[in-house]
Amino acid sequence: MCSPEEADLLRLEEVFSTTLARTSSLILQPLLLADPEPSDSRGRESMQLLHRLHERAQRLWEVTELSLHSLRQRLHHPSSTGLKALLLLQNTDSVLRAHKEYIESYTDCMVVQAFQKATKKKSEYWRNQRKVLQPLLSHASSEGSLGTMLSQALQQPLAQHVQQYVLLLLSLRDTLGKHHPAQKLVMHAVTQFENLQSFMGQALDQAVATQALWHSLNSRLRDVLCTPTHRLLQDSQDIPVTVTPLRAERVLLFDDVLVLLQGHNVHSFDLKLVWVDPGQNKCVLHILTPEEEFSFCARDSQSQVVWRWKVSKAVCQALRGKKDFPVLGSIIEPSAPPDCRHVAYTFQHEGRLCQATYEGEWCWAKPHGKGILKWPDGRNHVGDFCQGLEHGMCGFGIFDWESGGEYSNDEVYKGYFQAGLRHGFGVLDSALKASQPFRYTGHWERGQRSGYGIEEDNDRGERYIGMWQADHRHGPGVVVTQAGVCYQGTFQGDKMTGPGILLCEDDTLYEGTFTRDLMLVGKGKITFPNGFTLEGSFSSLSGKGLYTQGVLDTAALLPDPSSACKRQLGLGVFPLENRWQGVYSPFQDFVDAGCPGDMQEALLGFHVHSSRELRKSQEYLSCERSHPKDSAGSMEDTLRELLQHREPKALQPYLRKALKNSWHPLGKLLRTLMLTFQATYAGMGTNKHLQGMAREEVKQHAQELWAAYRSLLRVALQHQGQTLEEEDKQTRDLQVHGLLLPLILPSFYSELFTLYLLLHEREDGLYSQGITNLSLFPDTKLLEFLDVQKHLWPLKDLRLTSNQRYSLVRDKCFLSATECLQKIITTVDPREKLEVLEKTYREVEATVSRVLGQEYKLPMDDLLPLLIYVVSRARIQHLGAEIHLIRDMMNPIHTGGLYDFLLTALESCYEHIQKEDMRLRHLPGHWDSRELW
Repeated sequence: MCSPEEADLLRLEEVFSTTLARTSSLILQPLLLADPEPSDSRGRESMQLLHRLHERAQRLWEVTELSLHSLRQRLHHPSSTGLKALLLLQNTDSVLRAHKEYIESYTDCMVVQAFQKATKKKSEYWRNQRKVLQPLLSHASSEGSLGTMLSQALQQPLAQHVQQYVLLLLSLRDTLGKHHPAQKLVMHAVTQFENLQSFMGQALDQAVATQALWHSLNSRLRDVLCTPTHRLLQDSQDIPVTVTPLRAERVLLFDDVLVLLQGHNVHSFDLKLVWVDPGQNKCVLHILTPEEEFSFCARDSQSQVVWRWKVSKAVCQALRGKKDFPVLGSIIEPSAPPDCRHVAYTFQHEGRLCQATYEGEWCWAKPHGKGILKWPDGRNHVGDFCQGLEHGMCGFGIFDWESGGEYSNDEVYKGYFQAGLRHGFGVLDSALKASQPFRYTGHWERGQRSGYGIEEDNDRGERYIGMWQADHRHGPGVVVTQAGVCYQGTFQGDKMTGPGILLCEDDTLYEGTFTRDLMLVGKGKITFPNGFTLEGSFSSLSGKGLYTQGVLDTAALLPDPSSACKRQLGLGVFPLENRWQGVYSPFQDFVDAGCPGDMQEALLGFHVHSSRELRKSQEYLSCERSHPKDSAGSMEDTLRELLQHREPKALQPYLRKALKNSWHPLGKLLRTLMLTFQATYAGMGTNKHLQGMAREEVKQHAQELWAAYRSLLRVALQHQGQTLEEEDKQTRDLQVHGLLLPLILPSFYSELFTLYLLLHEREDGLYSQGITNLSLFPDTKLLEFLDVQKHLWPLKDLRLTSNQRYSLVRDKCFLSATECLQKIITTVDPREKLEVLEKTYREVEATVSRVLGQEYKLPMDDLLPLLIYVVSRARIQHLGAEIHLIRDMMNPIHTGGLYDFLLTALESCYEHIQKEDMRLRHLPGHWDSRELW
């Protein structure tokens, strides 16, 4: 049996649902139609708030209807529907949320007087509606203002409804036995709705006080401060305080900012960055903010306690990012706001930090702990702060030099030092506003660029990749220009001398000698894209073009597209193992020293000097700036964890995690290698003639990272009194290509695959045209065109409608194999791509076996046309780039095996599809799309 209280709840919900529906139709919808597109910003703001209130009212009605449904189920089927099934008890929080959101939206409208503004547009209409709206107002007079009348009509039914909720739930609680299974749920609901009553009362009081505040301010201040979300918590006109030394005329505490008024000036302080210090004087309250410190002087200690309590609670609420529920503080003595916080702030006052933004940890109004400080001109400091001052750096933080120092004041350096000079690996940037912007990424020796390095000269629109000596380009090098022109040769004193290579964007190739200004001179040979060659003597006169005397050979054959590989630059010129020794060497030094924790911060962290700091001790730039004891403990934990994951099954996930962790030595090393890779092959370096260099560099990085892992493992074993067994070349190659290369490839994939795209753009264009042509065929026509034997056609897999014919069906045959092959682009791991290819092959065989009714192994003669069909239907973009990347990066252990066979078959399909365009042109009837059906 259901109790009378449950029946009363049902009636209560029915009345409230009806009231909400009437409120929406009689008030909210007409309000939205009063002025749907206001011309002024305040009007548009009010209309947006009314739209939101309408949405929240609709949501509240929907929740009420759900509650009604659960009550009706309970009353009609009491034996099968228990008390716990009532929405009010089962999902009290969702019911409360709908009420709370409505209240918040309603009070937002109140604060900016949205109801009053809307009724002015149709005042005559609303005067005529007074009698209609009177039933919604039980205790209010209908003689007040129109805005007030609408405001009360939208709030009173809700307040009465919540009050009745509490009373009926209390009665229901009293009827239940002490051990009734629903007793706790009812008690919870009672508590929550009592809290909702308190919250509603406080929200309405704050909205009324805030609305009244605007009338006491002049229009200029009102325009600055009046926002829908502001709620006034305290006004110094109610509890007076004197502000020193700022001498504010009035203090306003809102729920998100503290405001000081001085005439027409408004000083706002974000509460998340306000600290309250009561001090020794019981009548004085000290306020600390990032750029201001001031005091509130109250008339007596009681006034000081009120201000302190309200400011403290408001700060706590602002830090939580939401309003307190049920009320703003349920006890007189609140818990104090935390001393340490994590907040972002932009400094405004003149000085060193003007317009700089700090995001990080604060303590008592000063940056303290880890954070990032950024200036608008691009300077930044990433690392530790102590009492508002930079204190050490981490990662690739940036600092610039003041004028008058040892280095140019336009330059920013991130890297290693020795004896106060740039030494080892480092990155040098010009200032953002420099007249000749540049970046150098590479090796240094005693303050000068020496060894392998990359220079990007934006002013000249070129990137130099090669060797340096004494701050000059010296030795073998490659120049890539924004126009797509590439040079390779020997440099001396920043100029190229002697024989070299020039490659144009259209693949025109010059092999011969150059002037120091990269002009063609002397003996040489030009090979044009069409295969013609011009060999002889060349000379270039300024402003008069190129002169030549030689032999033009037009009988040469068209170049094979696959010969593009011979036009790769840099291969064999820069030994792989020597390119980035400045990156690997510090890691090896760290390992050779036994991986001490106090060296970990220097490991690939890079310390930074300004001219002012060159006389001071070095400060390391690392990714985890901490106490040396903590660093030592962290490194010991790393080595201990490394020993725990030596087994093959555990090693791969461990390495994956380590390489992704910017605090792990292997993760640090990988991130630095990513930096060098991007410096070389991104931007202007995105040139197809560098693909070979990039490919070999990624493989070299895999070898070096495996060697780095082995070095760490050796140290970890030494700490345990053990030794590491030597590894033979075959085992090492298996680990490098089978384990590590797939793990690091995603880190370089974007730049690397772009180079593959450019290198195979021509073939992929022909392939794409072939795919487009083959897509015109229905399935049966395409199978016939590809010479697939008819007994292998999977026609019984097709499900035709009454008006379909087999000859019209498209993209249905071998659908499972097609969908499988399309997954080849969802991974960057070559082995996973090969596994997709194998699964595709198995799907084709399974489909054929099902058609034939017996297991069937496809011979190559049958497999190739079927695979061409599947590839054409899969429509994979840039398949040529995909195939070549898989071939280059796959584990050599698969050479000669099934994967190699299937990849070769896929290559054959790719080549066949490229040729289909020409084949279709010579087949009458097939080329005309009207004849394909």
